[in-house]
Order: sequence, then C-alpha cells, then structure tokens
Amino acid sequence: MSDIKIGRMVLSICQTNCYFLYHEGVKGENGLTETIVIDPGDRGAQIYDALTQKGFHVNAILLTHGHFDHIWGANELRRLSGAKIYAYACRQEEEMLREPSVNMTDRMHKPCSVRPDVFLEDLQVFEAAGFSIQMLHTPGHTKGSCCYYLEEEKVLFSGDTLFEGSVGRTDFPTGSMSSLVRSIKEKLLVLPEDVVVYPGHGDTTTIGDEKKYNPYCQ
Repeated sequence: MSDIKIGRMVLSICQTNCYFLYHEGVKGENGLTETIVIDPGDRGAQIYDALTQKGFHVNAILLTHGHFDHIWGANELRRLSGAKIYAYACRQEEEMLREPSVNMTDRMHKPCSVRPDVFLEDLQVFEAAGFSIQMLHTPGHTKGSCCYYLEEEKVLFSGDTLFEGSVGRTDFPTGSMSSLVRSIKEKLLVLPEDVVVYPGHGDTTTIGDEKKYNPYCQ
C-alpha cells in the first residue's frame, strides 16, 4: 500500500508536531481506521478524543526521542487507546524516557516517566497499522534520538534531528552536535532526494531541498 494519509496536530508550549498516519478506507476488525500516532506532545486525552470522533483507532504510538514536549501525552494516550509505545532499543533513550530530571519534565513542574512496551534496534523494520516502518537511530539531539522511515511511501518522520533549513539543538542532556551532523549525513542524506521529511517542529521539507539549502548538510 502507498496511499498514505498524514494528519498533524500542533501541541504543547513548544509547538510540537504530533502526526497521525493511516491508509484511507482501510479499517480494522473493529470497523475503525487504524492509525499510528507519532510524538503525542501533550493532552493525550484530547488526541484520543479527536481521533476517535473521526473514526480512528490508535494502533501504535511512536516516539522519536524523550524530551518533554514529545512525550507528555504518551501515557494517557496509551491508557485510553490500549496502543503500544514503540521507541528505540539498546536502551539509549531508556533513561531519558524514564527520568524526569533527564527529559526535563521536572523543570516544567509536570514530571513524566514513560516506559515503552517495545524497544527497537537500529535499522529494524516493523509492521503497524498496515505500514512497514524502519527505525533509524540518529543520535545527536539526544543519544537515543531516532527517525522513522517508510520506504514505500517515501516519507521520513525526523523528530528533532532534521528541520527545514536547520537541525535540532544539542545543548540539552545527552546532546552532541558532532553526532547530530554525522547522523544526518550518514543516515538521512543517503535517502532518495524525493523523500518527504516531516519534522518535530515547523514545516515539511524534502531530503533533496535539505541537501541544497540546509547549512548543516553541506
């Protein structure tokens, strides 16, 4: 299948992009359209209600990294939907997801600890809601940051690794600019230039445009 549909909600104080993707017209046994939610910034109940009212069933929750503005809504959305939370394996992001002092939710006076159901290995391909998804480990913004690549659909969800004309900041815990630039060049810029990039903040772009115009990709 390649008839991907992608919706977006802009959430949290950081204007974080929360995406939901699905195949139009493809329904599960429950009669609802199976969807995947990526980075439920906050207001998990609001996300759940909005999707349910439109006939969606949350099949999986994917986290690109553990910062507060990407995970605040994860536990509530998981509880309401019964969906699993997929995150990077090998434990690189486990501490950040678990510890409020590392994911900075304690600084925001709203401590949050997320324990994913499934950790994924670098380059691992998994199936969810009718999609084949590959997880790319892209350390730099955090040591366990990752991107989700849908090869057939030519779509990349880049989290805070790659933005339109920029990259994620690296001055938070476990960040590294040298690692970030290396991740982008070795994992992302090798993808086809017509791959559409859906970042954690801001507008969509393409791999080709970032090769040409992003100063961090030169």
